[in-house]
Amino acid sequence: MGELPEWFDQPEANSACASIVEQLPLLACRMDGVAVGFVALQPHPPSAMEIFVMAVRRQFHRRRIGHRLIAASEEFARGAACRLLTVKTLAPRDREEPQYAATCAFYEGCGFIRAEIFPKFWHEDFPCLFLVKPLDRRFS
Repeated sequence: MGELPEWFDQPEANSACASIVEQLPLLACRMDGVAVGFVALQPHPPSAMEIFVMAVRRQFHRRRIGHRLIAASEEFARGAACRLLTVKTLAPRDREEPQYAATCAFYEGCGFIRAEIFPKFWHEDFPCLFLVKPLDRRFS
């Protein structure tokens, strides 16, 4: 996360996130023994699994590592009998933020649907975009 300040620029939030991640299922993608990306999953029984945080080292962007992590997350969630995979990210704001436009495009390209914006979920300056992906193959 430290290598991606465009997304992870709040030290206190990063620290809190790191503490929470220690308690969550963590999936990683490794190349030559080095972790190049990870995803931490937060179960929301009985039917949802949330992508709590996901990051891929910058030099491995656009190599489908994120897609592999999403596929592994889907498999993990299905194995836990979940019907939805969810993720929260920063919602579009008035200023130009290409990194978050790319984040939304990535999730939508993986089959996520924009479900709702929560203007004050985290903080009034950081509106939350909630995306969902049905895991039942009949609906995806």
